[in-house]
Amino acid sequence: MEAEALLAQLPAWGFGLVLVFSRIGAACTMLPGIGEAELPATVRVGFTLVLTALLLPVLAPLLPPVPPAPWVLFGMVAAEIVTGLWLGWLVRLVVQTLPVAGQFVASMIGLASAVQPDPDLGAQSTALARLFSLAVPVVVLSSGLYTLPLAALAGSYHLIAPGTLLPVADSTQGVVEAVGEAFALSLRLAAPFVLAGLLWQCALGLLALLVPNLQVFAAAMPGQILAGLALLFLLGAGMVSAWQSELSRHFALLPGL
Repeated sequence: MEAEALLAQLPAWGFGLVLVFSRIGAACTMLPGIGEAELPATVRVGFTLVLTALLLPVLAPLLPPVPPAPWVLFGMVAAEIVTGLWLGWLVRLVVQTLPVAGQFVASMIGLASAVQPDPDLGAQSTALARLFSLAVPVVVLSSGLYTLPLAALAGSYHLIAPGTLLPVADSTQGVVEAVGEAFALSLRLAAPFVLAGLLWQCALGLLALLVPNLQVFAAAMPGQILAGLALLFLLGAGMVSAWQSELSRHFALLPGL
């Protein structure tokens, strides 16, 4: 009888496994440290399966019954994937503010011509932005901030019922606000370099007016790079520290916490 009862519960457990795995797997493709493109796919899939197995018994009371029609099942799985991608994107958007700030810095100090392939920012990202992009998972994993997105992912099941779609109005407003805040944060992090770059360009413009025959760009570029690297040496640690503080604040506001 126990074996028969267990076999009768297998469809419900299988449905719950697929439903939970859909949201968690979609979110884990974007979470910092877990969703990095450099991480092997087998490691990411294995982590997602382990996390699903740990959360499934806890979330079982919240899961809906097995739908009678296959198309309903596919719709619920699609809704879970969209929810997971939305949650992961909110985290990834804040995390990417440091590499984007690196793009600003590289443009201001004259290193925008040295490009490196970056799976997140694209093939034309600068070497400095790539360096900051590699520092992101190191900071997130070493500081323990990775626990906040995972806790928000688990708590999202109380906020958004499994198998249901996101509220369009609230999610759209949240996306617009998140994009604006992320861009503003990137600009604040790079503000000293932007200000120094603007002052430097104004000085070069005056020099070009005073000495028309001088090749200002060629003469000033070495000094611009050296001064920019010196400023980066002085402010780099504070820049990462300020980003980490803002990251902690934004993670604490994630839906589900």
